[in-house]
Amino acid sequence: MTFWSLFPIVLMFILFFLKVPVAFSLIISSAAYFLWAPNSMDITMMCQKMISANESFVFLAIPFFTCASVIFNYSGITRKLMNLADVLVGHLVGGMGHVNILLSTFMGGLSGSALADTAMESKMLVPEMERLGYSKAYSAAVTATSSCITPIIPPGIILILYAAASNVSVAKLFYAGYFPGVLMCLTMMALNRIISHRRNYKPSRTQKATGKEILIAFREAIWALLVPFGIILGLRFGMFTPTEAGAISILYAILIGVFLYKELKPKHIIPILLESLISTAGVMFILTGAQAFSLYLTWERIPILISEAIIKGVSSPIGFLLIVNVLLLVIGLFFDGGAAMILLAPLLVPAAAAMKVDLVHFGIIMCINLTIGSVTPPFGSQMFCVCAITGCKLEDFAREVMPFVVGLIILLMILTYIPQITLLIPGLLS
Repeated sequence: MTFWSLFPIVLMFILFFLKVPVAFSLIISSAAYFLWAPNSMDITMMCQKMISANESFVFLAIPFFTCASVIFNYSGITRKLMNLADVLVGHLVGGMGHVNILLSTFMGGLSGSALADTAMESKMLVPEMERLGYSKAYSAAVTATSSCITPIIPPGIILILYAAASNVSVAKLFYAGYFPGVLMCLTMMALNRIISHRRNYKPSRTQKATGKEILIAFREAIWALLVPFGIILGLRFGMFTPTEAGAISILYAILIGVFLYKELKPKHIIPILLESLISTAGVMFILTGAQAFSLYLTWERIPILISEAIIKGVSSPIGFLLIVNVLLLVIGLFFDGGAAMILLAPLLVPAAAAMKVDLVHFGIIMCINLTIGSVTPPFGSQMFCVCAITGCKLEDFAREVMPFVVGLIILLMILTYIPQITLLIPGLLS
């Protein structure tokens, strides 16, 4: 490989460590290559690639589901889901921690964004956990790590990014995310119970909810709980595509908020549009930069070279998956999950396909890996988010988050080497 073959990668890392935003780092590195490297294509081709990338029908699902999640928050659905979680598990040891984890699981069918879930629960649940005697650092750790569940349960944005980058069916990825997401929830609840028992953390309810209380809470939250089931049924019977499911979710959220819960008002229109626009713009801008960088990678045949190197150096899918897991866990420490997915999927998917690894299974592994990285020091995005909102010290957070990170890594290894767990639902529905 020549100097110019590696120059954009080196420049990109330099810009990252200088804290230049990810999108700008990708675009500057790619532009430098196409402007100065000999035998490269004209830079106008890069510009055309950046523009055409955002016209993808698959990527249209991102603003749709982002907007739907914002509307769900304004319509009061989030509070009703939290009440349901409290009724179900609030009486257990570590009850408020369980509520936190279960709410993130419920939000997986609505939000799709770990960062949005982290921000919301940091404001809603951390103060309540502190009031009940939980330490601030532990409350922040539970909030950040439970948010890792949200993007794994459809319609996770990171699932859509992987599907677009690897040409894998979005519907199959959606099917595959449910079971691992539930297992992540159970793993975290088990860890929360052990830690809460040792520290004598109080439950949020003094006694177990009655059947009537559970029925009332379930009835109030049922319209939110129907969303993930509606997406599965619609995709399974061909009533709509994943992108169209996002648009339908917006309409559904509006109808529920206006006519059933009656909390969605005309004054909310502008804040909803602004939040949706800001959230979507950040993701789409990174996508644009990643498309420019992927054009350079393709021109230099780097994905093919990496794939061939991995195949020559590793003789079995077991060894390949172990290397990929370690690589992604390390990369996840430094990069945002969405940006890392856009960059790494085109590099690793060809190697996975050559190793005969199921690409749906491989996608779930990548998604879980990168979400774990988002809560881990030194640069985890969810870590910074929860610490900024709650005022928790980073060193205290790092100490409290480690048991949950270890538990999630153990579960990741189980899912990696028992693919039948991930592929169970896709196998039943395909």
